[in-house]
Amino acid sequence: MTEHPAAATLVAPEEIAFGTGGTRRFQGMDHGAGVSYFSVDYAPGRGTGLHWHPYAETWIVLEGEATFTVGGTAIRGTAGDTVTGPPCLPHRFENTGSGPLRVIGIHASPVIIQTDLD
Repeated sequence: MTEHPAAATLVAPEEIAFGTGGTRRFQGMDHGAGVSYFSVDYAPGRGTGLHWHPYAETWIVLEGEATFTVGGTAIRGTAGDTVTGPPCLPHRFENTGSGPLRVIGIHASPVIIQTDLD
């Protein structure tokens, strides 16, 4: 059985692990949460490799412009847009704008499970 906190908690930025190249990785399981996320800050031209997850993912574009490729479909998202991807479908995204890209990628899982294809 998973233990849950008895009250709401605050997780400070320094408590969230840094990943590679401008990302923070929040594992919900470590904080009693049922979801996980990546917080991404990419320069123009940077992006993720092709990968998939066994659960749905939702991206919120906070700043900039990105092209999301989900399956064979390209979707251009700008600040304020939300893009969704179904489970098990290969996807990636890239900063296709001229300025910084900030995206939150919400994983419908308490732990991030990712299979890289690139």
